[in-house]
Amino acid sequence: MYSLKINNDGWATSRNEIFWGEIAPCEHVVQIYENDESFLDLLTGFVSGGVNAGECAVVIATATHLKALNDRLIGLGHSVPSLISKTQYIPLDAEETLSKFMVNDWPDENLFNKVISEVLVKAKGNSYKVRAFGEMVAILWAKGQVGATVRLEQLWNRFCENEAFCLFCAYPASGFTQDAAESVMHICSAHTKMIKGAEKGKSDISYKPVERN
Repeated sequence: MYSLKINNDGWATSRNEIFWGEIAPCEHVVQIYENDESFLDLLTGFVSGGVNAGECAVVIATATHLKALNDRLIGLGHSVPSLISKTQYIPLDAEETLSKFMVNDWPDENLFNKVISEVLVKAKGNSYKVRAFGEMVAILWAKGQVGATVRLEQLWNRFCENEAFCLFCAYPASGFTQDAAESVMHICSAHTKMIKGAEKGKSDISYKPVERN
């Protein structure tokens, strides 16, 4: 299994809530994580921070990660049913959402725009600023559908630019088993920032802009 090694040059550090609070609309941020705990720590901060700031957090994730996230939000004192009813938190199953726009193992642009537009209309219904997390790319990547993964990242980028919202996605490092360093850079090049996440017991995020050729 590939163990992600990241050069320490060029990394900056920020508190979780400050990082997400100050990030610009249209930013597309990626985390390549070593374990579910570090990923869920970051995702929980992303969602909780948005809710506390009066924003709407859209989370398109696997059923397992949605369950773990909900448990963590409850542990922080959030009423998940109340957040959902106020459309401050919109949890969506990643596999189910993917099935709505994949045609012959390829993301259909028109269907993708229709599906995500409907989600965004709901998210912005109460004039909320929106932040979104998507795990659909990681599912495609895990299935070995590299071209479809890159295409979906491109569709997300275009959508973010048009709708002006922050997008966060994450991949498990275990999925990068062949030509790992090149694969990591290939995925990261579709994003504006790369983040390591928070160290255990700390609420800081290490991040750096993605250098694009």
